[in-house]
Amino acid sequence: MIPLILRRIAQSLPTLFLVVAGSFFLIRLAPGGPFDLERPLPPAAMENLRRVYGLDQPLIVQFGRYLLSLLRGDLGPSFTFRDLTVTDLFARGLPVSVTLGGLALVLALALGLALGSLAAFNRNGLADRLVGLAASLGLAVPNFVTAPLLQIVFGLGLAWLPVGGWADGAPQNLVLPVLTLALPHAAGIARLTRASLGEVLIQPHIRTQRAMGLSRARIARHALRGALLPVVATLGPLAAGLMTGSVVVETIFGLPGIGRYFVEGALNRDYTLVMGTVILVAVMVIVFNLIADLIAAALDPRVRLSA
Repeated sequence: MIPLILRRIAQSLPTLFLVVAGSFFLIRLAPGGPFDLERPLPPAAMENLRRVYGLDQPLIVQFGRYLLSLLRGDLGPSFTFRDLTVTDLFARGLPVSVTLGGLALVLALALGLALGSLAAFNRNGLADRLVGLAASLGLAVPNFVTAPLLQIVFGLGLAWLPVGGWADGAPQNLVLPVLTLALPHAAGIARLTRASLGEVLIQPHIRTQRAMGLSRARIARHALRGALLPVVATLGPLAAGLMTGSVVVETIFGLPGIGRYFVEGALNRDYTLVMGTVILVAVMVIVFNLIADLIAAALDPRVRLSA
């Protein structure tokens, strides 16, 4: 297992470098800059700001300095939030996004696996059709439609839950945003589980187990072990996307996650804030893909041998 981990880390380093380099040069080549305002600054003040932040240097020099800062764990100062660094902003927003994303991931997995298994074991039956319909709706309706509907029904209509705000992570404030984040992913997992488990259930070894009179629960355990591999393969980008927050959901529910900072950074050409967000997402994708590989290797030793 240790050689597999080391190989995955070694393979991820060139990818991470390419992500950093591509993002760095693309954002700086885009029109506009972090100090372009509606009322332009005097040329002397603009030149002084560019000099203070090192933006007057050639791009390759700026890139080298940025890489050295990254090696020291410094993501740089924010150009938009002048008194804060990017690390400070992430320290504020990341716990919110991780809490929402973690709960949404658990809920999506629980719902998706349960509904997908129900559909697979009742193939072409009523349960299968209902799950298929629900999954199609979950995938078709975007979260910027789901969120207001949940707010109207459960917040304004029934007055059971608050329609927004964080309130230090109070459970009642988490319900609606977590549901909004989880439902489309639960639908995707349900469809994937149904297809994968359906293929496993027609394999000869499952037929043999049925012929031997094994209980449905024992057959389900054997079948799910193989059927989970495709689901596990999707967990890396899924978990990274959920953990780093949803821009739309955080905006609609007024949550102080990193999605809000990313939007403000992009609108204001905050180079360091956008770069920090891109790097954070890339690192999380790599880490969660590694975790998914380890889970797949535990489920099927052939994965470990072929890695």
